[in-house]
Amino acid sequence: MADDESRQNFILAFVLGLIAVVILLVIGIALYSHNSKVRTATASAPATVLAVVTETVAVVIPDGASVRVAGDTVNFYFATGSADLAPRAAEALAVVIKGVEGGRKAVVSGFHDTTGDPALNEQLAQRRAATVRDVLTGLGVPPAKIDLKKPAVTTGSGSDAQARRVEVKLVD
Repeated sequence: MADDESRQNFILAFVLGLIAVVILLVIGIALYSHNSKVRTATASAPATVLAVVTETVAVVIPDGASVRVAGDTVNFYFATGSADLAPRAAEALAVVIKGVEGGRKAVVSGFHDTTGDPALNEQLAQRRAATVRDVLTGLGVPPAKIDLKKPAVTTGSGSDAQARRVEVKLVD
C-alpha cells in the first residue's frame, strides 16, 4: 500500500511538474512574442510598457481557474483540487513584474476552501502559491523580490470558488 501511495505521489508530482513546465513555456513564448512586437514597433522608445492597469479586470471560468486584478493585488483563482493557473495569467503576471521592476516587492499568499480534508487543502494552497512564485521567478523576477507568506488564516473568504486563490500583493 505504501508503494502504491509512493507511486501515486511520484506520478502526481511528475504531472504537476510537467504542467508547470508547459505553463512556463506558454507564458515565456507569449511574453517573448509580445516583447518582440513591442521592440519592433517602438525601436526608438526608451522603455517598454508591459501593462497599464486603469480598472479592475476579471476573467472568470465558472467554478474554475480565473484571474482578477484590482489595483496592487492580483488574485489567481483555482479549480477544485487543481494548482493550474488560469488562461490569461500572463497578463496579470505582467502587472506584478512591472510593480517589481518599479522597486516593489510581491507578497504571495495561498488560501483554500472549507471542503474536504483541511490538511490536504493547506498543502494544495501551498502548492498553488509555489506555482505562482515559480512562474514569477521563471519570468525573471528575482527570488529576493518575492515573499511567500502563509496567511494567519488560510481558509479563504467568500464562496468556495473565491476561497481557492493565491493572492499577490505589491508592497513597498
